[in-house]
Amino acid sequence: MTEENNDSRGLIMVYTGEGKGKTTAAIGQALRAIGHGYRVYLLHFMKGRDYGEFWALEKMPGVTIIKAGRDEFVHRINPDPVDVKLAMEGWESAREAIFSDNYDMVVLDEINVALDFGLIPGDEVIEVLRDKPRHVDIILTGRNALPQIIKIADLVSEVKEIKHHYSSGVDARAGIEH
Repeated sequence: MTEENNDSRGLIMVYTGEGKGKTTAAIGQALRAIGHGYRVYLLHFMKGRDYGEFWALEKMPGVTIIKAGRDEFVHRINPDPVDVKLAMEGWESAREAIFSDNYDMVVLDEINVALDFGLIPGDEVIEVLRDKPRHVDIILTGRNALPQIIKIADLVSEVKEIKHHYSSGVDARAGIEH
């Protein structure tokens, strides 16, 4: 990072790890940015379901939300071709958003998992991160972040599970998991 005008340099932020809260952290960062007038693009890989945060964010100005997945389990070793197609279409949309000059922040939710599952090419993602417009902040979430992404990121937070209510038999519920 150079000394010249560091305030305007877009950051690459990664939320990874086995614990719950990576998407929530990214959404919180996006809300903070929206509060400052940022134009935010959120793309959710491997998620076809509507979540409470999507409904809330849809009501805010300057936010675009795209879902690039379906509400089905994605097989890690042998993904369904439709899952690869949806992820690739999502990646192309995200790439366009990053270079469009229409957004100040791009959130790529669960992209680390999409990369880990081989749904999108890691070398392309890394190239886009390296070549992104100077002012655009990019957030990547999901387990198993690639070491190359961790290396070029400005911020990396690992969410570690210490205790989870699922372990004591509490089911997922609206407002907490979705």
